[in-house]
Amino acid sequence: MTPETETGISRRNVVVGGGVALAGMAAAVALLDPTQARAAASTVSGGVSAFRAAGPVRSAQVVLAGQTLVYPDAWTVRPFPLTSVTLGQSVFTRALDQHLVLYRAYSVDKILAVFRRNAGLSTNGATPPGGWEEYGPNPDAQRWGPREYVRGQNTAGAGGCLRGHYGGHFLSGISMAYASTGELALLNKVNAIVDGLEECRAALAAQQFEGAPRYSHPGFLSAYGEWQFSALEEFAPYGEIWAPYYTLHKILAGLLDAHALAGNAKALQLAEGIGHWVFSRLSKCTPAQLARMWGSYIAGEYGGMNEVLIELYWRSADPQKSEFLDAAKLFTLHTLVDACAAGTDTLNGKHANQHIPQFPGYVKLAAETGDDHFLDAAKGFYDMVVPGRAYAHGGTGEGELWGPANTVAGDIGPRNAESCAAYNMLKVASYLFFNEQNPKYMDYFERTVLNHILGGRRNQESTSGPENLYMFPVQPGARKEYGNGNIGTCCGGTGLESHVKYQEGIYFRSADQTELYVNLYIASTLTWEENGLVLEQMSSYPEAETSTLTVKTAPTGPLKVHLRIPSWSRGATVEVNGAHAGVDVEPGTYATIDRAWAAGDTITLRIPLTVRVESAVDRADIQALMYGPVVLTATSASTSYLKVSLADRLDLGGDVSRGISKTPANVFAIGSLSYEPAYNGRDVAYHMYFQRNEPTVTFAGQSSGVANPKRSGKTLLDEVWARAPFADRSAFLDAVGEVSSEYVAAGLLTSRNRQKILLAAGRAPIDSAN
Repeated sequence: MTPETETGISRRNVVVGGGVALAGMAAAVALLDPTQARAAASTVSGGVSAFRAAGPVRSAQVVLAGQTLVYPDAWTVRPFPLTSVTLGQSVFTRALDQHLVLYRAYSVDKILAVFRRNAGLSTNGATPPGGWEEYGPNPDAQRWGPREYVRGQNTAGAGGCLRGHYGGHFLSGISMAYASTGELALLNKVNAIVDGLEECRAALAAQQFEGAPRYSHPGFLSAYGEWQFSALEEFAPYGEIWAPYYTLHKILAGLLDAHALAGNAKALQLAEGIGHWVFSRLSKCTPAQLARMWGSYIAGEYGGMNEVLIELYWRSADPQKSEFLDAAKLFTLHTLVDACAAGTDTLNGKHANQHIPQFPGYVKLAAETGDDHFLDAAKGFYDMVVPGRAYAHGGTGEGELWGPANTVAGDIGPRNAESCAAYNMLKVASYLFFNEQNPKYMDYFERTVLNHILGGRRNQESTSGPENLYMFPVQPGARKEYGNGNIGTCCGGTGLESHVKYQEGIYFRSADQTELYVNLYIASTLTWEENGLVLEQMSSYPEAETSTLTVKTAPTGPLKVHLRIPSWSRGATVEVNGAHAGVDVEPGTYATIDRAWAAGDTITLRIPLTVRVESAVDRADIQALMYGPVVLTATSASTSYLKVSLADRLDLGGDVSRGISKTPANVFAIGSLSYEPAYNGRDVAYHMYFQRNEPTVTFAGQSSGVANPKRSGKTLLDEVWARAPFADRSAFLDAVGEVSSEYVAAGLLTSRNRQKILLAAGRAPIDSAN
């Protein structure tokens, strides 16, 4: 690989050219920031190992100086720039390090190939990435402009009609990777891609058809002709077209990230041109036409077009920028917004990832317009998905579609939990949190980013693809859909971004810079430029229980620190400088410490990690095993539910503690089964759910010999343990007595058998160690 290089270095802006030798690039960086310059890898040939080491890097201060980040005034809490948070060693770093190998190795020409061929430019011998990011069967004809195309003219099918989406994701991801690392070679690739896209846009604008411009607006930029958009306006179905606005969203998002994170002004100009072109098309459509378009299956899928157009409106100084906001409003699917705002669940049968990405846009639209109807819709939507349609790892959907409300076990099928859906639900959760600091949003965020997103990245290095799964299925004996690493697919696209931005949810700040939210307990260092705080978090969570946050540089004034206490936790403790913090520490809340801080101050948070079960919302006997926030999956190729008995392994807390052993990396042995964390990225057959099977009433190894009776879908043992945790042995025995008495009264248990149950409970060493 020949590395792209930089010229015209300044502290405020970055301009990429070409032709400077690597040594010259390193020297230029050293002049700019000599304390941060590092030697590049000695070679870039010969395989993966050549790309494991970073080349020259820029300091965080210089990277931040080139960024433009905008947030609405309505958001009372905001994220930190990726650059402000540096990851330490944790379970997340393996995926980050593996992903940086891909970005260092990957060819810019391959990303630009579909755009260049469509624009009639040389591809420099490059071929497309593959998968859906392909030329397709009819790429030359598919340069059609809207005046050339007649409905039904594309008889080659949808193959290739999504090309360009993967390149947009790549541009976003590599911009994030640069913001996270400061690696100059990554910045050069960002700028080279933007330069290539500008060449393509200019070539498209110059094309003619019958003596007039081929395309309707000079801002048009795509890897296929404008015909898919005009065909959609005539209600062309998926198969004749694919999802043209979905692809456009990825391109626009990539350009905005290149501007925001890498300081590329040309990227903003390209985005503005696209925004004006979108408005020029959609402003001519009738409300009924738009409603039918956005409601159509797949063809009308537009990703987050509303979100990026609002972001463009916030960023732009264009005199006509009002068109961007007006265009964003035109992407409103009013029937869905109105139903969600009213709490009317209409999701059954809908394509999950067609609609999830709309809701971050609605949250931003509410922030910009002050219309809380959009915010109410997003909140209502979230509550319809979590927890009622969310699997243990945070994923949602079966075969990309939603099932009925409050159905999890009943919606387990052969292809559950599309990776893109999880990626976009994380955005919904975090955007809602910026408006309302309800910890439930960050509980979901932690579960999903740890299990679904991290576990979705195969534990394997690659220089050719993201190694990201498509589906993260949950049926018995499932295997993650890694395939070829999902090169070119939608989930390969979101996977290009997910693994270089793990720091985005760890810390949030109040808009007035006086409050800090600590959401995730991941080893990291926060540098808060606005108030001078440098905070280091030392943690092996979720493989250990304690996280220690040390003030390395004190903030300039008092700071209120909010620590998320997970809703699943029990017995968490908070200390400041080794002494009890004297604050409320309740599950499902934030523990708040408000004080003036000095360098050297520490906050120590201990969240006990125990093995527990979670039942599916619609079926008590279908359960998942959890260790703190970690989903534990049993390694087994059986395609039937594993029948697992756990009642005689439970302690007074209701946790699985008897006859269980733990080895490093959160691998557990329980009976004959081995359970491993969903986040480890292994490609093996597994069971995320098992069927609870307690044929007799047993406590801590003491069997009563009595069959375990059932009522209303729950067994006697289910009802006893639903009352856990128990304060002491007496409380446990009281619960057994009360529940068994109810079963006798209902005619489901004889008095004699109740006595046997009470004797077994009395003999059980329920309060002893393993």
